Amino acid sequence: MSQTTAPIKTIHRTNLFWILTVHLLALAAIPFFTWPRFWVVVLGVFFVAPLGINMGYHRLISHQAFKSPRWLTYSLATLGAALGGGAPIAWAASHRVHHHYSDQEQDPHNSRRGFWYSHILHLFETADSETNEREIKRYASDLLKSPYLVWLNRNWIWFAVATLPIAYAIGGIGLVLCGVFFRLAFMWHVMWFVNSATHKWGYRNYQTHDRTTNCWWVGLLAAGEGWHNNHHAHPTCAAHGRKWWEFDLTYLMICTFEKIGIIHDVKHPR
Repeated sequence: MSQTTAPIKTIHRTNLFWILTVHLLALAAIPFFTWPRFWVVVLGVFFVAPLGINMGYHRLISHQAFKSPRWLTYSLATLGAALGGGAPIAWAASHRVHHHYSDQEQDPHNSRRGFWYSHILHLFETADSETNEREIKRYASDLLKSPYLVWLNRNWIWFAVATLPIAYAIGGIGLVLCGVFFRLAFMWHVMWFVNSATHKWGYRNYQTHDRTTNCWWVGLLAAGEGWHNNHHAHPTCAAHGRKWWEFDLTYLMICTFEKIGIIHDVKHPR
């Protein structure tokens, strides 16, 4: 009888360095804040991020909750990369693993190991490269058929870096610190709350096999991603909100794209 060997994990020094650097620069941004820069952060976190991360990386690429033309798929994925969302195929593979093993030992951010582990500490440990490649081939083989997504998966960081000179040219060092680094740190924590807070606080509409909850404040911050129990009950559904008060901005965006005829085969809730 074969025995499953747990992946060997070590400290992810790259993640440790960049996450620490981004947070330090986000703190340095505070004295540079003005109302225009504040609204740049709001626009980036609450409108642009839902397009690139929620709609692109999550509901389209990871779950195929709707179908879109190739140009839109690539545009949303590129936007997610420029926002600092990470490698799209690796992101999707890890997210699919999370759904497969939600709150079990194989879950990449197992909430049973504590709030801070599921929120951020899991990012500081990494499995060996062979395990990562095997995970992508098993859980994201469909995405590996797209040459552009494969290329973007390897080169996404350059799109994120490209936002620095653009921001500097528009608004100098103040916009770089506020519009890039503070916005990025804020956006990361909003994404991470979906891994941590929505497995700890909130209510449940469905009796799923994991600890997922619907957390109202994460639902608002993350443009609908916080209705996490609903999502785990029906992962491929384009809508995460179910009750009338479960506001889902990302779903409204999807419906808007559908109404103007850009996307189709949207998986609406019954």
